Amino acid sequence: MAPFTLAHLSDPHLPPLPKPRLIELAGKRAFGYVNWTRNRHKYQRREVLDALVADVQAQAPDHIAVTGDLVNLAMEAEFAPARAWLDGVGPPDRVTTIPGNHDAYVRATFHRFGEAFAPYLAGDDGNVGFPGIRRRGPAALISLSSAVPTPPLMATGTLGRDQLADLERVLEQLASEDVFRVLLVHHPLKSDARQKRLTDSAALLALLKRWGVELVLHGHDHIHSTMWFEGPIGKIPAIGVPSASALAHGHYPAAAYNLFAIEKDNDGWRCEQIVRSIDHGLQIREIKRARLL
Repeated sequence: MAPFTLAHLSDPHLPPLPKPRLIELAGKRAFGYVNWTRNRHKYQRREVLDALVADVQAQAPDHIAVTGDLVNLAMEAEFAPARAWLDGVGPPDRVTTIPGNHDAYVRATFHRFGEAFAPYLAGDDGNVGFPGIRRRGPAALISLSSAVPTPPLMATGTLGRDQLADLERVLEQLASEDVFRVLLVHHPLKSDARQKRLTDSAALLALLKRWGVELVLHGHDHIHSTMWFEGPIGKIPAIGVPSASALAHGHYPAAAYNLFAIEKDNDGWRCEQIVRSIDHGLQIREIKRARLL
């Protein structure tokens, strides 16, 4: 039997940014807009994102996970184009997304991500909420939301007591099943940047140490990242990926995505990671292959 393949991309920050209304450029959005017009528009490019998605589709994965930051300033005019883009990536039964901090940029539109992307968020029970569970092949995708509005110059994430309590029940249930558990969360589980960290990561790591998952996928940092965390019977890999629309700039690498080939291996699991990245000619090539489990 062929392995189940899961593609992971993140942080498309869908370009171009719609022209904002003057009333929208207040508070945190004003800082974000200045950053976009001075810097980010130079390296968040739609042609890069389109080339990357075309390559993902050419690989024909069984499922695609998009771990947040589909929009930039969470203006009302951003959500319809972002939904149209996600529809182009694939149908809701083949694509799962979760929100990032930019999708919950301000309180005024905090609710819009759930409304715009509901079919891509809903769990197998049809409910839109977190944690959500989607079973695809041998995998159980566990969706979390760390997306909360924050003050200017802050990009922290928080899961909250209720979501963590619900997650423990989900993990306890799945621990007794023969499934490959994949946790989707926007923020990395460990960060040296106080203004970008997951504020309750210690509580999440304690749950993972007790109940375990096979794989954690995240975005947010816009870099290639592999970290290992304690599980109940071994180390858990947590994999981050660059922004899906980015040209290489500074210490940030060019857009890339990961493919994970998942299959049973006697009483355990085998998981191979394939990293595919864009080059200066907008060509996609494999740059890394590694066995995680």
